[in-house]
Amino acid sequence: MKQHQGIHTVEHTYLCDVCNRIFKELRHLRVHQHSHTGGHPYRCDVCNKTFSNTNSLKIHQRIHSGERPYCCDVCNKTFSNTNSLKIHQRVHTGERPYPCDVCNKTFKQLEHLKIHQRVHTGERPYPCDVCNKTFSDRSNLKLHQRVHTGERPYPCGVCNKTFSDRSYLKIHQRVHSGERPYLCDVCNKTFKQLENLKMHQRVHTGERPYPCDVCNKTFSDRSNLKVHQRVHTGERPYCCDVCNKTYKQMEHLKIHQRVHTGERPYHCDICNKTFSDRSNLKIHQRVHTGEHPYRCDLCNKTYASKWDLKVHQRVHTA
Repeated sequence: MKQHQGIHTVEHTYLCDVCNRIFKELRHLRVHQHSHTGGHPYRCDVCNKTFSNTNSLKIHQRIHSGERPYCCDVCNKTFSNTNSLKIHQRVHTGERPYPCDVCNKTFKQLEHLKIHQRVHTGERPYPCDVCNKTFSDRSNLKLHQRVHTGERPYPCGVCNKTFSDRSYLKIHQRVHSGERPYLCDVCNKTFKQLENLKMHQRVHTGERPYPCDVCNKTFSDRSNLKVHQRVHTGERPYCCDVCNKTYKQMEHLKIHQRVHTGERPYHCDICNKTFSDRSNLKIHQRVHTGEHPYRCDLCNKTYASKWDLKVHQRVHTA
């Protein structure tokens, strides 16, 4: 609409004869026309990437020079171009000007809205040229391709562990910093990842939006559904490279491998007894606390672990 109103408010306007877009200045029309012709006459002398106009080239060159001339007046974070600054400022204002016309979810960037809309359309326009898996946006394709190349370009500065994506590194670094920035507003439990907070909140809401299409059992998150479905398929994709024992979950394989390595990283802070996995430590600690959270619904006898309760219940069924 704003673009159209230029017809009425500007005496001399310049019309693109391909898409009918209107420009106030002839030079802007000429730059725009490159988008139709594919013309990229301006080349970066560092990496040879080409651009349709000098402004885009200038902004790009700041990647090489490190120049970030635009500063946020709230948090002093700097940016290489005004558009990135404007998008960032929505973090502080809460502005989300792009709504989805299907589910009304809102977004800070138009590009993020376009990617989201593919959830509704099912469009996945970016295929992997190795395995033909398709993706709804280019960044997820790029991240996936590192599975094939083995590229892990983001190292942790503390332990040198490497990651395929910057966001994974950022999450990992919270192991060292202890940062847990996501707070549940019901029970005040904190989490390292927003996704983990969202899954946790379903404990309070009772929401289980992911049903199994075989037995209709429902789950609070997609990953638990995927693990459950292996009950029906028999799939055990995680194999121990020492004894070839297989597991449905990577976490179970990691715990098992400690049988071979002797690693027992979880220790009781009362008696210093050590354990190979966190759940066994938690059960052990009930020796000291006297906690018995599992109750038999026939005789009301209580137990420290679910396994002990299960063994006891055989008394009633035998």
